[in-house]
Amino acid sequence: MSKTYSDLFSEVKHAIQLLPLEELKTRLDRKDPLTLVDVREKDEFRQGFIPGAIHIPRGFLEMQAEQKLPDKDQEIVLYCAGGTRSAFAAKTLLELGYQNVLSVNPGFVRWKDMAYPIEAPPHFTEAQLERYSRHLLLPEVGEKGQQKLLAGRVLLLGAGGLGSPAALYLAAAGVGTLGLVDADTVDASNLQRQILHATSRLGVPKVDSAEHAIRDLNPDVKVKKYQERLLSENVDRIFGEGWDAIVDGCDNFPTRYLVNDASLFHKIPVVHGSIFRFDGQVTSFMPFDGPCYRCLYPEPPPPEHAPSCAEAGVLGILPGIIGTLQATEAIKIILGQGEPLNGRLLTYDSMRMAFRTLRLRRDPSCPACGDNPTIKEYIDYEGFCAGGA
Repeated sequence: MSKTYSDLFSEVKHAIQLLPLEELKTRLDRKDPLTLVDVREKDEFRQGFIPGAIHIPRGFLEMQAEQKLPDKDQEIVLYCAGGTRSAFAAKTLLELGYQNVLSVNPGFVRWKDMAYPIEAPPHFTEAQLERYSRHLLLPEVGEKGQQKLLAGRVLLLGAGGLGSPAALYLAAAGVGTLGLVDADTVDASNLQRQILHATSRLGVPKVDSAEHAIRDLNPDVKVKKYQERLLSENVDRIFGEGWDAIVDGCDNFPTRYLVNDASLFHKIPVVHGSIFRFDGQVTSFMPFDGPCYRCLYPEPPPPEHAPSCAEAGVLGILPGIIGTLQATEAIKIILGQGEPLNGRLLTYDSMRMAFRTLRLRRDPSCPACGDNPTIKEYIDYEGFCAGGA
């Protein structure tokens, strides 16, 4: 004898545990450890959801469960609009090996009628939902994370080899405001590696050329241009505009030491990158939570030991790799996800295609970030790097 829908639903309800709304509210107020899952469709979820819930539409549950719910022993509480879809979803999770699954009955409609707290997801336009769809699928990003990126502010020091890939990927990711500091104009010798620029923009200020490329890639992104060299006289004005992270693509030591000291004064994380011929390195300096640039390089090397790219050359693809790693670090900092390279130096040897990670330690006697810092104002960085006091 064939089963009716009522028969099937009755069997499902007897096979799972049901959780009354009132008990769910009590447990959430107590902050009990549980994973709350909303199995409604996207358009329903965007009208509001129970605070703390993650969203897995019922139609994608089997596909996304192991990714979004990796611990099969955790307590999982499912809800939908009225309690039906969540019941079937609970039965499915039990069949997939999850040990502690409950279905809320009734569901969100009743929760809302009882004036229990609800949360609205960030608002995105249809164009943004399409543009960032692959981010929205990632539990570590999702709609909340994408909203953080759209509200994010990253300052790029240099629109050259490192700044080019970093700016493009940060813009593509939807970082809402990018600051660009560069006093140069586009030269033909730049085009071998500086992919922000183009032959049609030779002679154009790099910040203007970069703005053109960024706006063409993603109109969501606001570009703040600083067509000037970073100096002690302007660093407070530029750094004081509320940046979440600084991507350091500087190519000289005086500016690097200035950036280090200013970032400590302003408490802004710095994602540092540098390249030389076929090698590159990346690290992140988190102010007073790990080493700073001066801990790594207490003194600059002699000029003859640190020639510029113009003097020593550089493999064109190398800044693309290092700059992309810098962009990755900046995005992690904005999202608050993953482990930034704080206290670690990632080195890359392109000829051997080898990455290495070196541990870095904070120097308690560092004059900038140590226990008793002596650098409390900007110094003569040109003189310091030339060997002066």
